[in-house]
Amino acid sequence: MDSSVALGRLELACPRPVVTRGSCLPEGAQSSHLNGCVPLSHQVAGHKYGVDKVGILQHPDGTVLKQLQPPPRGPREMQFYSMVYSEDRCDPCLVDLQAHLPKYYGTWSSPDAPTDLYLKLEDVTRRFQKPCIMDVKIGQRSYDPFASQEKREQQIRKYPLMEEIGFLVLGMRVYKVGSDGFDTYDQHYGRGLVKDTIKEGLSKFFYNGDTLRKDAITASILKVQKILQWFEGQSRFNFYASSLLFVYEGVCAPYPASLPESPIKPETCEQNNNISTMYSLHKKSCVRSHYQTKQDNGVWSSSQQPNGNCSLARLEEERKETKKEAEADTVSDVEVKMIDFAHVFSSDVPDQGYIYGLKNLLKVLNQILEE
Repeated sequence: MDSSVALGRLELACPRPVVTRGSCLPEGAQSSHLNGCVPLSHQVAGHKYGVDKVGILQHPDGTVLKQLQPPPRGPREMQFYSMVYSEDRCDPCLVDLQAHLPKYYGTWSSPDAPTDLYLKLEDVTRRFQKPCIMDVKIGQRSYDPFASQEKREQQIRKYPLMEEIGFLVLGMRVYKVGSDGFDTYDQHYGRGLVKDTIKEGLSKFFYNGDTLRKDAITASILKVQKILQWFEGQSRFNFYASSLLFVYEGVCAPYPASLPESPIKPETCEQNNNISTMYSLHKKSCVRSHYQTKQDNGVWSSSQQPNGNCSLARLEEERKETKKEAEADTVSDVEVKMIDFAHVFSSDVPDQGYIYGLKNLLKVLNQILEE
């Protein structure tokens, strides 16, 4: 199947994109001349506005504008977003995929340059006060099946270990609590990581200068696992040169005021599972106590024994519920989204290269968490 056929299969499933008009004039790199839109200040990888021919802007309404790449890459990415976010949304595979992508709001263009299209996307970093951001390219190959031999060799030269490691750190931005500033790492840093140093190199993203943010690692693992589950259940698309965007809050969350007095004190920013579990237990005990006072006098619930103790089955059920609540509390301050879809192609087999990369990334994240 050639690239035109693959692209055509995507086009058949895609409605026309929604186009909105704005007042930003993307002429020149000076932010003062963009009429409200500015180059994305916290971009860690990819094409940067004012540096490359295409780039990303920040719109005053809180969205980001990703300039469409030249054909066929730009139209292919636009068609992919349009298909995933089509209004009928009756395809369970695509509905599930939406949870792992930034929200898509159609395309945008300036009235003065209507042919210059931008993808209008959710800024997943917007709700964070001090967003720590990492862009990780996933897969064993960073070139698609229709790339020229020259392109293949070029991509392999950039990072010969891609096939073995399965992912590449393209850039990082890490908040340091001591200096109230950010450390940045570019693509050259990621390409310098080898098999023996990838764990240490990746761990820098979760180190804030004071402590290792194990809470952010745990939440990231949970998010990546959900993406892996989606990939293991689909065989419709293969993704090449696509990335995961990791974001977590660099500012420490305050200790919940509703918690009872406890010998466990949050001395550092690290919110480990004990704190999350304790908080969930506290909430659950309040709900359970309220419920039990409403039971008929002298009547035991089916899961409770006359001695006042819950059955083993009930204890196990509550343990699982508490674990889920603790995980939900942790995940709320972390985002992991799939981005960059200029090289997505229809397929009838699972995307083994992407799956390999996700599994290896999870392996490294777990090693960082455990060691």
